[in-house]
Formats: sequence, C-alpha cells, structure tokens
Amino acid sequence: MPGGMTIRMKTMKTCLVAVLALCLSAGGGSLSVARAEEPASAERQPLVVALDDSGQYHSIQEAVDAAKKGDTILIKPGAYAEDVTIHSKENVRLVGAGMDQVTILGRERVGVFHVGKWPYGATNIEISGLTINEHGGHAMGMFNGRGITLHHVRVKGMLFTQQVEDVRIEDCIIGGSETTGVQFANSQAVMRSNFIHDNDHGVSVAGKSTVRLERNVITRSLFEAVIVNDESKAALVGNTFVKNGGGAAFLGTSQNEASGNIVSLNAYGFVVASSSRVLLSFNAMQNSGSNYLRHGTPNQPAPDLKPDSDLTVDPRFVDTARDDFRLRADTALVKIGEFPYLGALPPLPKSH
Repeated sequence: MPGGMTIRMKTMKTCLVAVLALCLSAGGGSLSVARAEEPASAERQPLVVALDDSGQYHSIQEAVDAAKKGDTILIKPGAYAEDVTIHSKENVRLVGAGMDQVTILGRERVGVFHVGKWPYGATNIEISGLTINEHGGHAMGMFNGRGITLHHVRVKGMLFTQQVEDVRIEDCIIGGSETTGVQFANSQAVMRSNFIHDNDHGVSVAGKSTVRLERNVITRSLFEAVIVNDESKAALVGNTFVKNGGGAAFLGTSQNEASGNIVSLNAYGFVVASSSRVLLSFNAMQNSGSNYLRHGTPNQPAPDLKPDSDLTVDPRFVDTARDDFRLRADTALVKIGEFPYLGALPPLPKSH
C-alpha cells in the first residue's frame, strides 16, 4: 500500500476513536437518552372510571376488562348502576374515592360484585374505598381465587366466599343481610377490625374453612355473632360480641380457639357441641342468659365449660345505645393475660 494512503487510514481511525470517546464521556450518548424515554412499568398510569366522562371509562366493568397485571383502577365519586365481575385477572387494584362517595348499585344479577367466576378465579385483587349494595339477597361473592383483600369497603348484604384462599377483610362495615353477614365455605381468611351488624348470623364458618377473627365488633345479630360448623377451624381473638342472640356457637367437629373476647349483653354466651373442640381463655362474659351452653335441643346450661381465666364482669362500654363499644377509662378489662385490653376497641385514656 502506498505510504500516503496508509497515513490517511490511520488518521481516520484515530478520528473515529476520538469521536466515540467524546460521545461516551458526554453520558452515554443517544443510547442513554433513548432508554430514558421508554415508559417504565412502575410508572404505568391508572385506569380512571368516571360517570361524567372525565376518565377513560364510563363503567367499572369496562376498566376491569381492560386491566392488565399490575394495573390500578381509580373510581371517581358516583352511583354506578352495574354488576361487576373480576375473573382471570392478577395483581389488580380497585380504589374508590371512598365508601361514602362510590356506590355499586347492581342491575340484574344476584350478587352485585363477584371476584372469580366458576371455574375461573382471580389472584391478588385489592378492593377499597367503595360501597357494594345487595341484589337478590347477596351483595358480594368470592369464588375460586387467592389473595383477595378488602379494606375500607361497606357491604350492604351478604358477603359469600367459596374455595378462596388468603382472603383479608379489614376495616370494613358489613351488614343488613337477611341471612348471614359473612359466609365462609371451604375458604381461608383473616377478618380484622370490621364492624358487622344487623344480620341473622354475623359470621358463618363452614365446610373445611380456616378463619381468624381478630378485633371485630359484631352486634345485633338475630342469632349468634359467630357460628363455626362442620370440619372448620376458627380462632376468635380479641373481638367484641354484643347485643346479639348469642355470642358464638362451636358445632360439628370444628376445632376452635376463643381468647380475649368480650361477650356481653347477648341472650347467651358460648354454645359448644360435644363433638367440637374449643379452647377458651381470658374472655369477659356477661349475658342475660347462660354464659356457657352445651349444644342440644334445647341447649343446656354448662357452667363446667368455664375456664378459670374467663371473667364475669361489666365491660363498662362508653355508650351501647349509640354503638360506641369502646371501654371506659375505669374498665377492669385491661392487662388481662397477654392482652393490653380485652375486646375489639381500646379503652379511653384516663383523662376522660
């Protein structure tokens, strides 16, 4: 190769290397800019539902149908005259503007809101900030799913679950059912800090369910606040069952624990079938009839069921007529066993 051409080739290579180095030293050049402009999945915009057409969707069901894994659906205030079903979805959140601002009215179907649809379930669904009305005696059903969470939801009617796992119901208001407030069938669930009122039964646990009830208030049930039946397992810890037909019934071959509860102002307290098992401890019992009954026709008083740790004492509620079941500052139900206080709601501070 002639000497002049060799010199020119070397000069061109040197220039190219210099230009590339300059681009890299400026922060990665156009490659980094292109990367920054790509939308990140974590920054995905929510799907907005609004009756006034200020969102992308006019109905909740349209947004649910369009939702993909990881999506959040925001529901603006309004009364939505529709039935809603979530099935074959994963990691979807429905966030209403508030239980006093968003109401799902239903239209034609028995049960206004369904999570899961046989045989298709749903996984990791979170619902909050809305009210669900009843239609045909049912308000909400959960079927064949996993990881379903409700919080700050009002359910006007029955909430029914069948073959669902890892259900969490927290800080909800559930009531007005002509049968049962919450019915669990072959399901696994935790209920915490809910207000359950004005049903035939407050909570029913049946089949082979495993349910934990903690810090719930259940009141004005026609029959028991809680009934556990069949081969179910239930833990009732730190609840307040007040002004019901009965406190709790442990029937069938169920296996149960009831500890730290206030069972007061009911017609009777605990009903225990001879075929069931229940471990009782640190419950405060004060009812107009027997605190402990053996299940039968009719039920028979069974004072022998009382453990030494259970108490018979006035809880000293703030105002039962107004459903204020907090404890007064002078209550005796503090520092009992391992519980800072018994029942669902803490006592008022001493200054009150």
